[in-house]
Amino acid sequence: MGQSMSTIFGKIIQGKLPARKVFENERILAIEDIHPIAPVHILIMPKQEIAKIQDVKDYDLIVEIIRVAQAIAKEKGIEDGYRLLTNNGSDAGQEIYHLHFHLIGGRTLGALG
Repeated sequence: MGQSMSTIFGKIIQGKLPARKVFENERILAIEDIHPIAPVHILIMPKQEIAKIQDVKDYDLIVEIIRVAQAIAKEKGIEDGYRLLTNNGSDAGQEIYHLHFHLIGGRTLGALG
């Protein structure tokens, strides 16, 4: 991680900005969303700077992210009802170009239109 990461998530990963960490290992960081839309709203991201899911080449990393999401969901008591989603590009509403997944639960979630 010698190079500087440009996004807010890069700065959090580098320890330059504070965050409420939920999980961390050598490849993945999970933090609480500062603007939660549900009682549980965790952001799970690779530490490697990947702009969006369309740019993923390391599919094992995605499997690891899913395993982390499953473990956090169980720890938070939402394993029977949660959403795990990512946005790809501005047309999908992506605002921060560092791949991240939203783990959302703890309340009834409506159907996606």
